[in-house]
Amino acid sequence: MDIAVCIELDREERRKLVRGVGDWPVTFGQATAPSNAAIVFGNPAPDVVAANSSLRWLQLESVGFGEYAGLDWSRSGRSVQVTNLAGFFADTVAETALAGILSLGRGIDRLVALRKRREWMGDPVRGSLRLLSGSHVVLFGRGTINSRLAELLKPFRCRITTFGRDWTSDALDDALATADVVVATVPHTPETIGLFDADRLSRLQPGAVFCNLGRGSLVDEEALAKALAHGHLGGAVIDVTRDEPLPAGHVFWTVPNLILTQHSGGGSGDEIDRKIDRFLENLSRFRSGTPLIGLVDFTRGY
Repeated sequence: MDIAVCIELDREERRKLVRGVGDWPVTFGQATAPSNAAIVFGNPAPDVVAANSSLRWLQLESVGFGEYAGLDWSRSGRSVQVTNLAGFFADTVAETALAGILSLGRGIDRLVALRKRREWMGDPVRGSLRLLSGSHVVLFGRGTINSRLAELLKPFRCRITTFGRDWTSDALDDALATADVVVATVPHTPETIGLFDADRLSRLQPGAVFCNLGRGSLVDEEALAKALAHGHLGGAVIDVTRDEPLPAGHVFWTVPNLILTQHSGGGSGDEIDRKIDRFLENLSRFRSGTPLIGLVDFTRGY
């Protein structure tokens, strides 16, 4: 059975993957995949996936599935299995969120800017610093990232309110009114598009920190920038945006009190090795007929 790998790998990573695959032929190519590959590892262009009538299993190298959601996943009456990296980025993204929250609260972003300008402010900075300890943290999303973040927050004795798929507007708005920090990690769905618009952001208490590490479509970016510029919000940690890379003229480049992590929140030095490990584990399951890890539910879109 032919396997196409559509992610960039160095020589050692390719050797590791080929050794793990065994006797099945492997083809490497970054953006495309042979039209007859039964198994594809990576995120090829959607039109390439749509044209592949031999495809039986697509292992994405991401959690996001949005660009493929509109495709017909039936091939001659046989459904294609699609797996993503659900749960894979829990530790890394949760640590990114915590790092951003602490940086804003303790003024690290401002102090770095002062150092760049060789400007000593000292004591006047102290009164603007905030503690995470004892804060009310609203976690919007009950997946692995926010579950891990809740564990990391335990030493800070935070009061945590978590919302999953059963959230309601009234309950969310009530929680936002007393939230010191909001962390959103939800996927792109029709229900989440533009959910944090100007009205909902205004319901946050003054000085609150808003973090989005899920999908850029969740937030009205212009409204968020205004809330930061006018001082209503105390800060934001943004890992994902509507357009990536962020356009040069976007307000997020210049708006105050925003930490922009450029969709790097899930990164780590061993990221590619761990992705190969996940693929090989799922390949073993595929061969044995065992249920695959991270199987995408097409009805939910993730």
